[in-house]
Formats: sequence, C-alpha cells, structure tokens
Amino acid sequence: MSVTDNTKNEKLIGRQDLDDIEAILAMSNHDEDGSLHYVTDNAPTIFTWDYETRRPQLRKLYEKAKTGQWNAETDFDWKQSVDIEGTITADQAITGAGLDPSRYADTPIAKWGDKEWLNFGIEGRNWTLSQFLHGEQGALICTAKITQTVPWHDAKLYSATQVMDEARHVEVFAKYLNEKLGGEYPINIHLRMLLDDIINDGRWDMTYLGMQIMVEGLALAAFGFMHQLTTEPLLKQILRMVMSDEARHVAFGVISLQEVYAQMSDSEIKERQEFAYEASVRMRDRFLQQEVWERMGLKPREILPFLMGDPTRIMFQQMLFAKIVPNCKKLGLLDRNDKWLRHRFEEMGVIKFETWENTADDYLAFEIGKEIKTV
Repeated sequence: MSVTDNTKNEKLIGRQDLDDIEAILAMSNHDEDGSLHYVTDNAPTIFTWDYETRRPQLRKLYEKAKTGQWNAETDFDWKQSVDIEGTITADQAITGAGLDPSRYADTPIAKWGDKEWLNFGIEGRNWTLSQFLHGEQGALICTAKITQTVPWHDAKLYSATQVMDEARHVEVFAKYLNEKLGGEYPINIHLRMLLDDIINDGRWDMTYLGMQIMVEGLALAAFGFMHQLTTEPLLKQILRMVMSDEARHVAFGVISLQEVYAQMSDSEIKERQEFAYEASVRMRDRFLQQEVWERMGLKPREILPFLMGDPTRIMFQQMLFAKIVPNCKKLGLLDRNDKWLRHRFEEMGVIKFETWENTADDYLAFEIGKEIKTV
C-alpha cells in the first residue's frame, strides 16, 4: 500500500521529454504488488438546490444513458471459450506484430521465432486489456468525484449514470481477464501517475479535462482499434458495448467544458493546456509496454531506443489521439495563448487530427444497433 506524494511525480512538460528514454525508464510502479493505493482528494463537495433543467444537451445525454444500460453478467455468453492462441495468431496474420522487423536486426528480437512472437502477442493483449481495466476504475472514481464536485444539477444527474457505466466496464474487463486470459498486469506507472494527478487536483473542471477528454478520449480510440482488428467474438462484443458508453462520456466532457472554458482567462487556460499536454505525453509513454518486454525476458533499456523510432508503433500511437485533438480544438484549447497546445501537438505529430469529428457531434453514431466508424 502507498500514499501518493505528487510532489515526487516528475513533470513531463517540455520538448526534451518527448524522446527522453531515461525519464521513462526511471519511473516504475513500486507498489504493483499492493492491492490498495491511496490518493488525497482535495476537492470540495458541492450541493446545488437548483433543480431546474438549464442545460438541455446534458439532459439529452442523461436520457440516452438511462436507456443505454446493459448488464455485464447477462448480456454476454460467458460460457463460450476463448482460444487466445488462435485469436492472436489470426490477429497477427492481419496486422503483423505491430513492429517493423527491419529495425530489430541487431537486437535479441531478431532471434525470435513464431513461438516468441505468439507469446509476445498474448502478453501484449493481456497488458493492453489490463490497462483498460485499471483506466476504467480510474474513470469510476473520477466520475464519482464529478458527481460530488460539479455545481450543475444536470451534470450531476448525467455523471451519476456514468458511475454505473464505469462499474460495468470494470466488471466486464476484470471478468474477461480473469476467466479467459488468466489474470491481469499491474497498472502502468504512467497511467497511475496521471490518475493520481486527476484525483489530487481540487478543481472540478480539471477532473473533466483529465478523465473525460484525455483518458476517455484515448480509450475510445484504442477500443475502436481493437474492435476493428480483433477476430475474437466475445472481446469484440465487449468492446462494442463499452464504446457505446464511452462516446457519451467524452461528449459529456466536451459539452460541459465548452461553456466553462469560454469564460476563463488566458492564464487559467494556460494551466489547462499544460495539463492536457502532460497527460498526452504520459499516455503516449505508457504504450511502450515496458512490463511486457520484461516478462518476455528482455531489458526495456535495450529495446526502447529502437521502439521509440519504430514507424509502425509511431503511427499507432498517433492514431490514439484521433479523438483528443479535435475535442481540444472544440474546447478552444489549441489556439489560446499564441497557439501553445497546437505547437505541442505539432511536435508530437498529432495535429493532423484537428479536423476529425469531435465526440460532442458524433456520439450518436456509437449507439448500440448501429454500425460504427472507428479510427
């Protein structure tokens, strides 16, 4: 067990950190064997006695959420078997291993055969779903915090439905990992530090920004990728159901923060821009899968220099920002303060997504029963 000391969390803001392998390797999850993790929440609880509907868009989302509930226990056929080796083999036949073989000629990976690449794919799937699971618990806690701290009646009602959504997501990913994959990986340090900072910050809009826009936005893109590429029927159904919720959640953040950020000063917006950039770097770095390399018997220090420049990995990581960048633009965060966040996203190579649909407009496309267009 540990109590978070956020003063020890190194800030990742700054161009030099974009490729700082040593900074990435210096961070590790020291309490990965503990079952409890304590974080101080500095936010005040707000009651509102004004029960009038003043934000119709939020009330519309609330109505959609009430009719969009599903049951993680009964809406899936948990008796069906999952052939994880067959699934990964089929997935790799379509997508490859996700790495460019030409970059690893002088590394231990060059000696891998089909067995090692299959094991890498299985471990990578387990690791990715494990981070989905941990992120969903973070969303569960953060949305409970939004219910506690947001001063708007309509927002409290919607966020309460999201708490229930996130509980289902935690349940369904935990069940899949434990019953079909044999357990999960610990939370990655970069994700844990980001969740710690979101919880620790007492400003209610920062909880929205960190969770609804950044974490949920990246998750929605990642779910879409896996849903589109995997051939495993049960996982495909789980991801489809979760995505129908997540699109509403991101829309909730965009709709709420638009109103708030339009009234903020440049100095206040600069803090939000810096936080959004820091969150982006942390989420990008978490997808280096250091824990998988270690389990495969390799030293991350030997692999990461090659991995950081791998064109296949870079393309995948950039696509994960397909929802974040247009949503930040919708919120007015890209171009305030002499285009500060725009320049940071240019450095990360993700500014090209600014013209893509933002989730405030496209969440209806994710409703159950409709075909979805993923990234």
